Amino acid sequence: MPIAGMDGMLVFWLLLTIAFVVGEIVTVGLTSIWFAAGALCALLCRLAGAGTGLQIVVFIAVSLVLLFATRPWAKKYLNSKVVKTNVSEHVGKRVVITEKVDNLAETGKTVINGLDWSVRSEDDAVTIDEGETVVVTRISGVKLIVKKEN
Repeated sequence: MPIAGMDGMLVFWLLLTIAFVVGEIVTVGLTSIWFAAGALCALLCRLAGAGTGLQIVVFIAVSLVLLFATRPWAKKYLNSKVVKTNVSEHVGKRVVITEKVDNLAETGKTVINGLDWSVRSEDDAVTIDEGETVVVTRISGVKLIVKKEN
């Protein structure tokens, strides 16, 4: 008996449970919580007197069942704070310039759906005056990249 009345497998499952819980706390990415539950169930089996083979089977079975049964649900509801912006829907839109676009002076603005956007021309040599209509060709960070409408 390695630790005052505790056998090796009991210590092993206890340490494994703790390691998986600590790993989950550190990563906060739903990576090991299922294995912590599997190790805990194996620990309980050991306390009930089950043999090593059954403990290992219980650990693997519980871990995999929880992983495959609950991970998709958990990811869906725990990652629900991700805000989808649909910014790409602005590409191809025609917009009216509200502040002169001059890449060298780093000026240019427009409004889309009530939100102010910084605007830059596709071509640094091209300036676009206030009131002109342009087409959004792409988005770079928080700036709309535009070209004059033909």
